[in-house]
Parts: sequence; structure tokens; C-alpha cells
Amino acid sequence: MQQNETLTKIKDTTSNPAPLGLLGFGMTTVLLNLHNAGFFGFNTMILGMGIFYGGIAQVIAGIQEWKKGNTFGATAFTSYGLFWLSLVALLMLPGAIVGPDKTATASYFFMWGLFTLVMFIGTLKLNRALQVVFGTLFVLFFMLCIRDATATSAAGFSTTFGKIAGYEGIVCGASAIYAALAQVLNEVYGKVVLSIGPVVAKAGKK
Repeated sequence: MQQNETLTKIKDTTSNPAPLGLLGFGMTTVLLNLHNAGFFGFNTMILGMGIFYGGIAQVIAGIQEWKKGNTFGATAFTSYGLFWLSLVALLMLPGAIVGPDKTATASYFFMWGLFTLVMFIGTLKLNRALQVVFGTLFVLFFMLCIRDATATSAAGFSTTFGKIAGYEGIVCGASAIYAALAQVLNEVYGKVVLSIGPVVAKAGKK
């Protein structure tokens, strides 16, 4: 008895969730670091962005990346979305967990910096735009770690270094915004309007 096998291919027609995740991260990062750089005081605008756009929007983008089978995107967007939500929790509930203990927040930023370093290594197989985003984010986390680690022993240095970290964070956030809008415009126009610098495989390698 002959058996026939039927192969069914399912075409994914859903949109690219990466721009949403990158914009949620980038815009929130720029706004927070404008504060860190000293342009304005800390306020509920930053908390609101951290909860809804930097937090919830990125988690949604991460879930969409998971449905597309993109492990890197799912891990990155879900993790950084929850980073923003956890950061807002630390800022809104200071007496419950961390409070003024800068050693704890330094450890917090160190762990996120370590995670980002590994994710940066992953971008070496993706594109130049993401390499800039994750590279500058890695630097930002460790600058924030140093800022908080020195807050007690060298307050003056910590304050100045924190402002420098703010400017670096603005660059990081702006690079994410660029990467997001480049993907949107390139898809809308059907051609490269803004380059993201795709990694080209070397000859003889798959």
C-alpha cells in the first residue's frame, strides 16, 4: 500500500515587530538619559514611558518575535521590557527593596551590563546598526554601575560621571531609534532608504 506524504508550508504574513521594540527602548532611553545628563529633573514622564513604551511595548514585541521563531529578538525585547518595568519598580518602591543603597543598584546595572555584553556578541552575526545599539548599551550599563558604586566614596566624581553616562545613553537611545525607523522606511519604500549595515558572509562560508 503506497503512502503519500503532503508537505504544507505556512507563510508568515505578520509584520516585523523589531521597530516597535527598538523604538520603545530607544525613546525611553533617550528621555531617561536627558535627565541623567542634567537637562531636566526626574518626573512622572520618565516613569510613564518606562512602564508603557519601554516596558509593555517591548514585552509585546518580544512575544511577537517568539511567534516568529526569533530567539534573539524574543530574548532581547522581553528582557529589556522587563528591565524597564523592574527599574520603575525600584524607583517607585525605594523603601521596599533597594532604597538609597547604591551598592545594590550598582550590582543591578552590572548584571544587566553582563547580559548586554553577551547579546552584543550575538549582534556580530546580524547588522551594524544593532551592533552600535548593543555596544553603546553595554558601555552605558557599566558606566551606571561605576556611577553608583562610587556614589558614597567619591560623590563628586559619581555625579560628574553620571552626567557623562547620560550623554552616552542619549547616543545609545538615538542609535536604537535610527535602527527602528530605518527598518520602517526601508519596508515602506521597498528599498534601502537608511542603511542598517547588514553583515555580509565571507566568501566560502555559509
